[in-house]
Amino acid sequence: MAVTLGEEIMLLSLDDGSGAAKDRQSAGWAVAGGILLDLVMAGRVSVDDGRIRVTDQAPTGVALLDGRLEQLAAWAGRRRRSPKVTEWLTKDHSKAVTATIESLRERGLVAEEQHKVLGLFPVKRYPEADGAAERELRERLTAVVLEGSEPDDRTAGLVALIHSAKLHRIAFPDVPRKELTGRMSEISEGQWAGDSLRKAIRDMQAAMVAVTVMTAAAAAG
Repeated sequence: MAVTLGEEIMLLSLDDGSGAAKDRQSAGWAVAGGILLDLVMAGRVSVDDGRIRVTDQAPTGVALLDGRLEQLAAWAGRRRRSPKVTEWLTKDHSKAVTATIESLRERGLVAEEQHKVLGLFPVKRYPEADGAAERELRERLTAVVLEGSEPDDRTAGLVALIHSAKLHRIAFPDVPRKELTGRMSEISEGQWAGDSLRKAIRDMQAAMVAVTVMTAAAAAG
């Protein structure tokens, strides 16, 4: 089974050695956005004019996606009109992160470890257990962003999510952001996908920017 977009973002966020999450809040939004984008590409969800509509509730065969699809369909079905992308991301991002980490653990890509902070407070960490998927992911991102290779739809969508959530540092820890933003913007705004998918990406990017700003404002306040 291919690693999903949400899982890819989570792999980038988790420190390989300690298992701690980097840029936890922004990565959480992007994980939820990645799951939603995978559902768009699977033909289960449409995103247009900033709103989500479930178009097909049939299972995709990927447990992580199907679990979020079921939750989205149930929640959206109780509303008078199609919900905004930002509303769903706000509601689901923490649950999406939990489900994504569990999926990675079940697939043997990360391990679960228990630690205590200050010797008192239990916390869980998820260090790398099998680095093959992350190595392939980073090689693919390097080829597309730094070496100019043509992206496929999924990789371009991933780059758009990373760029809009400002996760440049976890994707390219040794490269200054100013050397990345031009190419990542070009990929995000390019003609690499069909019209409906481009619209979905554009709306997802706008939602990512909005929730990232809200998060920063809440932290500052």
